[in-house]
Amino acid sequence: MLHINEIEKTYGNGVKALNKITLQIGKGMFGLLGPNGAGKSTLMRTIATLQLPDKGSIYFENTNVLANPQSLRYCLGYLPQDFGVYPNVSAQSLLNYFAVLKGIVSKKQRSQIIQEVLEITNLSNHRAENVDGFSGGMKQRFGIAQLLLNKPKLIIVDEPTAGLDPNERNRFLNVLREIAIDNTILFSTHIVDDINDLCNKIAIINKGCLQLHTEPLKAVNQIRGYIWQKLINRNELEQVVQRFKVLSVKYQSNQLTVRVYATNQPDMDFVLAEPNLEDVYFNVMYQSNNQH
Repeated sequence: MLHINEIEKTYGNGVKALNKITLQIGKGMFGLLGPNGAGKSTLMRTIATLQLPDKGSIYFENTNVLANPQSLRYCLGYLPQDFGVYPNVSAQSLLNYFAVLKGIVSKKQRSQIIQEVLEITNLSNHRAENVDGFSGGMKQRFGIAQLLLNKPKLIIVDEPTAGLDPNERNRFLNVLREIAIDNTILFSTHIVDDINDLCNKIAIINKGCLQLHTEPLKAVNQIRGYIWQKLINRNELEQVVQRFKVLSVKYQSNQLTVRVYATNQPDMDFVLAEPNLEDVYFNVMYQSNNQH
């Protein structure tokens, strides 16, 4: 279990990136949702011991992470938002290099674990290819392969699907789904669909503050009966936004589908809609951004 208690972080320019964040994260996939600039990457880097918070504590399996960061690093796998690779080096050679850095001394053991992580990430057929020539999705899967070398108990992935095409994204998420069975995975993203079917617990943060910490299905059920939608013409949008709590707008031919949150039917043209996690997210963002 990962315990994050009252974490605060303010940068030198006065921006409060984290404001008393408290979370408990168990085994499986945990989704951290929030817009760009919400504080997600700051929290990821802090948990990964890459920077210190101003206040608060972090414990993983009864170990004080901030007091003894090296103890976490031994069992941590971290995939940052952007990571570089050496040019003209094959996947197998680079994984062997990383395995040495991670302290795997035995050549036989390195060979075995490299074979395992290549199979898990569906890269076995590309082991001899240079990593800098990989597609975006293959590079992200290689990132997972390298973090699995030390058999981590805690895995942190920060915005891993940004820029991936739909097929690459699905392959990458399938890899995460497989390794989440035996590990604690903290998955940070601003894309709701990324965590829709993956995560058993989610948290939403905005402006450095924790806005929601719950189970996806429970969050969706809590807004059931309050989500309404209707088709409107484009020239009606401004009036609808002024009158109702609009969560999302999607184009459909020459018209727009608007989804709103309301305790009662907003007007006779609105029909009750089946809620989803995206509605939960936009409702939380609406409340957060309109707090005074």
